[in-house]
Amino acid sequence: MNLFMQMTINSVFQICLFSLLPFLWWLITARKKEGFLTWIGIKRVQNMWNHKMILWMLGTTFLFLFLSLFMFWSLKKVEMATSVFAGKGCSALAAIGMYAVFNTALPEEIVFRGFLLKRVSEKFGFYKANGFQSALFGLMHGVLFITTAGFLRTIWIVLFTGMIGWFMGFINEKIAKGSILPSWWIHAGANIFAGLCSAFLLF
Repeated sequence: MNLFMQMTINSVFQICLFSLLPFLWWLITARKKEGFLTWIGIKRVQNMWNHKMILWMLGTTFLFLFLSLFMFWSLKKVEMATSVFAGKGCSALAAIGMYAVFNTALPEEIVFRGFLLKRVSEKFGFYKANGFQSALFGLMHGVLFITTAGFLRTIWIVLFTGMIGWFMGFINEKIAKGSILPSWWIHAGANIFAGLCSAFLLF
């Protein structure tokens, strides 16, 4: 099976798996109020071309990419999810796109910014909820490296991904009025960058 097909199958599985709990929650609590996609924030951004939105998205994207460079350099000898693309160059481009957009970014955004942030906000308010989802986002990524990267680098990964998760939650809820599309695009762009770095052996 070629890499693109493998990533496509993995993406379908990931989206279904990560959407299961949110879907069941919506089915029980909100089915009569609004559609599932709107409920988790997959909806059009009303003010997409507003200068505030653009500045926040560009700023977060550049921060994400800049800190990613440091992270890739510090983890260059550690096996990562993007290692599957290592040295494959242009032949991996389609697989990288599938991996970045649908295998990682979309399912993670559904769970963290589409489900957890919105549901916890209803109970405890935005800022507590955003801190909660971003901490879990950071910890989830850190756990993947704890046995291979060592304690200090794992702490760096948790802090880095948690901070980015906080900014993405802020953009979605406070700038994009509840749409998770901005964080999906930022997240996918960063993962494409990571895949390209691996494919062309930039680190």
